Amino acid sequence: MLLEYVAIAVLFVLTAAVGIIAVSLGTIFGPKKETERKQMPYESGMVPIGKGTRRMPVRFYLVAVLFILFDIEVIFFLPWAVSFRNYIAMGKGAFIFIEMLVFIGILLIGYVYAWKKGAFEWE
Repeated sequence: MLLEYVAIAVLFVLTAAVGIIAVSLGTIFGPKKETERKQMPYESGMVPIGKGTRRMPVRFYLVAVLFILFDIEVIFFLPWAVSFRNYIAMGKGAFIFIEMLVFIGILLIGYVYAWKKGAFEWE
């Protein structure tokens, strides 16, 4: 029974070995002379002005999370659309259609809530 998993174990071992070898070769044969210029942060070829880190507004992360959330939920439309014809043939088309309307309604409630809270307004 465990013989079936040998291929996966070999894949993991080979992947780890390739990664370790690549990092080791870069460390062994890579340039080691550190200069002040090499230690500077890279900013599109220009000398950086100010601190290298700055605070990001929370609104940016909120918009990003909302985008991912709604984007992932919209992905569920494709399998539904592909299999909808089969459900019509089985006589369950109306039930599946109403179920999708409920799903879209829940999405719209969340979208309107985020809209009313001002999550989509960019300053």
